[in-house]
Amino acid sequence: MAGSNDRFDAAITGIGMVTAAGPGTDVTWERVKEGGATAARRVPELAGAPVDFACTVPGFDATALLGRRKAWRLDRASQLALAAAAEAVADSGADLAAGDGSRVGVVLGSGIGGAATWERQHHVLLEQGPLKVSPMLIPMLAVNMSAGNIAMEYGARGPNFVVATACASGTSAIGQARELLRRGVCDVVITGGTEACVVPSITTGFSQMGALSGRSDDPAAASRPFDADRDGFVVAEGAAILVLERTEHARARGAHVHARVSGYGASADAYNATAPHPLGEGAELALRAALLDASTSPDAVDHVNAHGTSTPLNDVMEARLIRRALGERPAVTSVKGVLGHALGAAGAIEAAITALTLEHSLIPPTANVDAQDPEIGLDIVCKSVRRSDVQVAVSNSFGFGGQNAVLVLTRP
Repeated sequence: MAGSNDRFDAAITGIGMVTAAGPGTDVTWERVKEGGATAARRVPELAGAPVDFACTVPGFDATALLGRRKAWRLDRASQLALAAAAEAVADSGADLAAGDGSRVGVVLGSGIGGAATWERQHHVLLEQGPLKVSPMLIPMLAVNMSAGNIAMEYGARGPNFVVATACASGTSAIGQARELLRRGVCDVVITGGTEACVVPSITTGFSQMGALSGRSDDPAAASRPFDADRDGFVVAEGAAILVLERTEHARARGAHVHARVSGYGASADAYNATAPHPLGEGAELALRAALLDASTSPDAVDHVNAHGTSTPLNDVMEARLIRRALGERPAVTSVKGVLGHALGAAGAIEAAITALTLEHSLIPPTANVDAQDPEIGLDIVCKSVRRSDVQVAVSNSFGFGGQNAVLVLTRP
């Protein structure tokens, strides 16, 4: 099935990231390649919460990057998205203002939206009364506004929407962006994901359901995908934006192509609100659909950028899925060991890292794997970066509600 002429490749010509490693693609890529420890730190706003640490973005100055007036009008999720978009668009070399804006779309993923704004303004309502609530509350918290703000920034007048599929949102968004290119609706789509939910209400909700790591005494070791001693994930914030183009459009302007999005699959577990299907049956549907869409056989897959949350249930389920569908050959990594779990932005961050893996022939290690869980049974890359001639890679994302989304990325 490999090599079919029916396959549609979307060119990734721009990458921008703002993560727990810091603002910028280079700093994120270098930190992920190092592996090492989780980029977690105690967060003053979480003091007194059951879990008081998270992976936040260090050194992010929205006022310096966006200007005081613009930054003031935006929730942090939109701030992160705009900063990542600026880097991605610059990296692509595309002059969007000079082209036909109706041929430029924006599709982002976000699980929750403006959580920080909502929580902050709720306190204002309770403590100071309704007249003190910001008139910008709704445009700041609405989940669609990250995409809307990017469209306004770049004059993108094509389709514009946000996909909300929990922790699969970023991956779902990239898949839908590719569909706009495949259908000929757009020539360029700015896509990816953003999330900024490191606030007491959200982190406490995750903690109360038993999803978070409780390693408050050692946050740097808290996120440990596939390790026998894992006990939950670490909440993170961040954003990753990709500029996707029709291949002929990118070729015509001589753009550098980092990698190609060659396949996409999505499915539902229809099983449980928060727990994955233990055998990964729903996730397998998405993986096999992505491979079919990419006209790629399972034995062609060299690398899997795993969802790898560091939770007991997810990591075993995903390992079973990979072994059943792809065998034990692919080298597997999870960047959540370093960056934490950025929820709706996680899939976009991981797609960006996968593109860089293909471009540089380097597979980043999974952090904090001291003793691999014997139930995993996979080639988990750990301890150090691995040089590998990766031609075909899979990026998995799974979310609450049984949401599954998988991308197949290939070397250009």
